[in-house]
Amino acid sequence: MRTAPTILHLDMDAFYASAEQAAKPSLRGKAVIVGGLGPRGVVATCSYEARVFGVHSAMPMAQARRLAPNAAYLVPRFGLYREISEQVMGLLRELSPLVEPLSLDEAFVDLEAGQTAWDAESARLTGVKLRGDIRAVTGLTGSVGLAASKMLAKIASEQAKPDGLVLIEPGTERELLAPMSVRTLPGVGPATGDHLRRGGIATVGEIAEAGEDELVRLLGKAHGVALYAMALAHDVRPVVAERDTKSVSVEDTYDVDIHDRVRVRMEVQRLADRCVRRLRGAHLSGRTIVLKVRRYDFSTLTRSETLRGPTDDPAVVREAAARLLESVDTTGGVRLLGVGVSGLADYTQEDLFAQARTAAAAASAEELEHVEQEEAEEVVEEPVPPAERRWHAGHDVRHAEFGHGWVQGSGLGRVTVRFETPGSLPGRVRTFRSDDPLLEGAEPLPLVERRGGDVGAPAGSPAAGGEG
Repeated sequence: MRTAPTILHLDMDAFYASAEQAAKPSLRGKAVIVGGLGPRGVVATCSYEARVFGVHSAMPMAQARRLAPNAAYLVPRFGLYREISEQVMGLLRELSPLVEPLSLDEAFVDLEAGQTAWDAESARLTGVKLRGDIRAVTGLTGSVGLAASKMLAKIASEQAKPDGLVLIEPGTERELLAPMSVRTLPGVGPATGDHLRRGGIATVGEIAEAGEDELVRLLGKAHGVALYAMALAHDVRPVVAERDTKSVSVEDTYDVDIHDRVRVRMEVQRLADRCVRRLRGAHLSGRTIVLKVRRYDFSTLTRSETLRGPTDDPAVVREAAARLLESVDTTGGVRLLGVGVSGLADYTQEDLFAQARTAAAAASAEELEHVEQEEAEEVVEEPVPPAERRWHAGHDVRHAEFGHGWVQGSGLGRVTVRFETPGSLPGRVRTFRSDDPLLEGAEPLPLVERRGGDVGAPAGSPAAGGEG
């Protein structure tokens, strides 16, 4: 392990919820919960104000509503979160070429590799500057941990939350870890924690006292040896620059199981198109098409088909996904569908469309014609969804008269909008017919304003990020 605390771990504070608070002045200082709003939705992130009520990430949304009925419940805006994440990761890459992103809101940085820190004081100054830069560029806050290893740097950032910085001096690690719960260590979940507790081990210090042999007896050789080393603060894992993407995929979970086979086919086609858009956005192509189906009984099936070469043609991906679906029984209902592409490359095999057509011709022309006709009839007969379905809570809209706002709620042919911007005072609320021609969707506004090339004051309150 290093002799200087030059591994930095950044964890943005309550990222999704804080981004929403920064974008919506009326929500600052209030309980905000972001996630799926349907009956099967779960909490993605909640603000610190919501955590006071016991709400936390991965909690069923129905339970969150019982705990915090007056909180603001919003649908995630991943486009905005990715944009902010790219800004933050750009700041990290200015510090070092070795940046290891773990998610949109979390990353390790090797400061020594970037020659931006070499001892405790230079590491601390770098962390302080980084936090200031993040606030200036995004209007949000992040917590920073600095230590001589990745494990300790992550523990330090957890201690720093929210909006703080903790540096663990080399030589103090074991003293710091000793009173902490065994659950603090990576890889110790509820089951392992209970197993250790039954063996009389509840803290990291007690793991060290038990010795390696006892840990191996309790947990097996691989896990026992690794856990004992972590309890002694031994962690030699390097910071690894982000790896190449191995696959691109999209999936949807449905509030009500889908039983109609034609509807399932149409959903697969829609997911295939979304997957290709993401694939092209990353300037990639792929040769293996993957279909994922989770059925009514939670059984999950995957099917895959490998083409002769990589493609980013939506027609090819749609047809391959449709063929894969034919081998899956969806009679009892479907609760989740996903389409992915793997075997990625940065070029495209141009004749794959012809290849896909040839493979599809294995089915009789009559059957294909029947399926296409059935889908065409379904499109005609499918009732148009109510207009209010377009108005997702938290999403941006623009009114021709009142300007930029965001959806507070919708239903019964009405949509309620609060008109405000990141840099404004809390705005007024107005209600419209959901089909009002003067109201339309809008792109998110930047969280901080730039004037004359300078970054203005942060628009948000200090509260942003994953579940940090």
